[in-house]
Amino acid sequence: MVAKNKVSIPMTKNNVEIFKVNNYNRFLIDISHQVQGTIFPAPNFNPIIDAQMLGGALQGFDCDKDLLIDILTQRSNAQRMVIAEAYQSMYGRDLIGDLKEQLSSHFKEVMVGLMYPPPSYDAHELWHAMKGAGTEENCLIDILASRTNGEIFQMREAYSLQYSNNLQEDIYSETSGHFRDTLMNLVQGTREEGHTDPAMAAQDAMVLWEACQQKTGEHKTMLQMILCNKSYQQLWLVFQEFQNISGQDLVDAINDCYDGYFQELLVAIVLCVRDKPAYFAYRLYSAIHDFGFHNKTIIRILIARSEIDLLTIRKRYKERYGKSLFHDIKNFASGHYEKALLAICAGDVEDY
Repeated sequence: MVAKNKVSIPMTKNNVEIFKVNNYNRFLIDISHQVQGTIFPAPNFNPIIDAQMLGGALQGFDCDKDLLIDILTQRSNAQRMVIAEAYQSMYGRDLIGDLKEQLSSHFKEVMVGLMYPPPSYDAHELWHAMKGAGTEENCLIDILASRTNGEIFQMREAYSLQYSNNLQEDIYSETSGHFRDTLMNLVQGTREEGHTDPAMAAQDAMVLWEACQQKTGEHKTMLQMILCNKSYQQLWLVFQEFQNISGQDLVDAINDCYDGYFQELLVAIVLCVRDKPAYFAYRLYSAIHDFGFHNKTIIRILIARSEIDLLTIRKRYKERYGKSLFHDIKNFASGHYEKALLAICAGDVEDY
């Protein structure tokens, strides 16, 4: 397989210090879904008027991009789907098709991305990460390490409907080794939910410690099986036990013992278990500062998390890095692309 432009964001020891959370109560708060997005359903929603305004904005040579931003970033995804139906009925044309025809570059990617239901958007991103020569491994890592069982099931269904392909088969053909085995495990969407067993946590922690010492194929398999199948609550206990047994943080141990995309995927799973918004804050910071604004990563995370936890991601970003996400986007992007990203980010007054 010929590699295309790969963007690898290494999880080094220094980079993951922010994820070492020692308070179990903090973890319970994080996983209880007390997180918040930045986009909400618009009040007094009228899809007919919105469709008419979009139709006017997309006509002629001078597309009204500001109006597109005002409407599409200020409606929930469900509302956008209703607008698309009204648009189709009104004009006999597909809204996504018209957006693709009238817009260009990264601004087009944002506007079109907003028009996909979340499972379809994940499927779209995975498809484009694997099609052609090479694979964008970090896209696979971001999506599959962070999604719930339900999200993975819907993503697989959407992938099959949109591309008449099997997601598992495509992942199998486009990846290799233990990295592939771990992705194949995650894409099954069979992680336990809510189950905890303190006694088993100690046993699993010992298995993880041995896997970091021995590094055989069998131990790698055991390692990924635990990280991919145990519940988040159980894994928190496992991580605590690992620290007690080894005197080392699990992320540090993985970084010391493994490398490549297998290592990055394992670390991403651990970080998502500990604090998913903090993981995405880290990924955004790296995409903005380490790679000269890696547009695909930034667009994907902002759109995918906009109604889930983007507000919480913003808070983590400001806590960890001192400057707001709004500030950093404003410094690196420009034009209507910048306006669209900032509208999704929904910065506070102090972020300006």
